[in-house]
Amino acid sequence: MATPQRTPFKQFWRRFKGNRPAIAGGLIVLSVFVIALFAPVLSPYDPATIDVEKILTGPTQAHPLGTDELGRDILSRMIWGSRISLMVGFVAVGISILIGILIGAVAGYHGGWIDDVLMQFVDIMLSIPTFFLILAVIALVEPSIWNIMIVIGVTSWMGVARLVRGQFLALNEMDYVTAARALGAKDGRMIFFHILPNAMSPVYVSAVLGVAGAILIESSLSFLGLGVQPPTPSWGSIITGGKDTIEIAWWISLFPGLAILFTVLGYNLLGEGLQDALNPRLKD
Repeated sequence: MATPQRTPFKQFWRRFKGNRPAIAGGLIVLSVFVIALFAPVLSPYDPATIDVEKILTGPTQAHPLGTDELGRDILSRMIWGSRISLMVGFVAVGISILIGILIGAVAGYHGGWIDDVLMQFVDIMLSIPTFFLILAVIALVEPSIWNIMIVIGVTSWMGVARLVRGQFLALNEMDYVTAARALGAKDGRMIFFHILPNAMSPVYVSAVLGVAGAILIESSLSFLGLGVQPPTPSWGSIITGGKDTIEIAWWISLFPGLAILFTVLGYNLLGEGLQDALNPRLKD
């Protein structure tokens, strides 16, 4: 009797679940997502409530992660700050993925002078340090969460464009693409229905890793005072509030720093696991 063949998803899941670091990363990502989703329920205090009687209180039963220089509960501010980090990560990556797919698909599909012009533009953008480019743009616009997300998104698409272009150049020579083109399929249909679905595997990996990068950039901007503005809590701004009192109130900077560390680590482990599961030949 013929043995049933595994579906592509079952093959992917078999490879992915055998990768323990990837599973650990996925659990970290899922935990942060659940915390952000249920922040109103999980937060023991209002993150903006000031209590002058509990300024710089260390970790206690009432305040497990201590309080800051204004008496605000660190745990509550970190829980609400996870929403900011994930929102910036998802929206910024969504913008960068959209721009990268459009430019990479057009360049890889048409080739020729269109490819040359678009790739030269990508090279110019890559030659500019991304973080300094973001700083320059932020200096010209009002620092807000929406501006941060847009700026990170429109300055982080170059890697995706190159990935998609490379996939299109390879898939353009496949038999099914040649057959669809011979049947008279238009360019739009060729790009979005025949080639792009088969070129998305590296984009998924890039998106997961991009969320980690966006969280780091947002935290860095907030630490410098150019990101999310008070009183909205952000992991980076919480660390900023504790840098002047780090010798006597170490908990203010330590716990949000660990949150950034483990969240970024979780996305990186998950992204590496997805890459190994989606492209097992890369391990050979």
